[in-house]
Amino acid sequence: MTQNTDNAVRLTRTLDAPRDDVWRMWTDPAEFAAWYGPDGATVEVTQWDLRPGGRRLVAMGVETPGGPMTMRFTGEFVEVTKPERLVYTETMADQAHPETRVEVQFHEDGGRTTVELTHHGIPAGSPGETGWAMALDHLAARVLSA
Repeated sequence: MTQNTDNAVRLTRTLDAPRDDVWRMWTDPAEFAAWYGPDGATVEVTQWDLRPGGRRLVAMGVETPGGPMTMRFTGEFVEVTKPERLVYTETMADQAHPETRVEVQFHEDGGRTTVELTHHGIPAGSPGETGWAMALDHLAARVLSA
């Protein structure tokens, strides 16, 4: 069950790439692993069934003051509307953590793509928002190098 809450991170980025390219970077597991996560994170996608009802499992390794830590995020794809909208649920597989919901809209204008991300259940100003901002920076850099 998805947690319904007013807490949400909302971020928008305009990328210098066509929508189909940005969509692929969000939906191809190897591409997603290449840019997702905060600075210094390593990401491994171990399950990725891109269809409504399909499961996803992403492991993210990060360095913390207490040493290396791996977080595993699991969830289900809810909506896959190529190349306009992607919605999935997410929870931490190894910890008691409420399920959240990620909604991503892709809008193309003149060969550029605006990504509108809303992560429901993650409060604005939280470390989760900082991580998403860094991840979107990585995505922007990746589309420029593609």
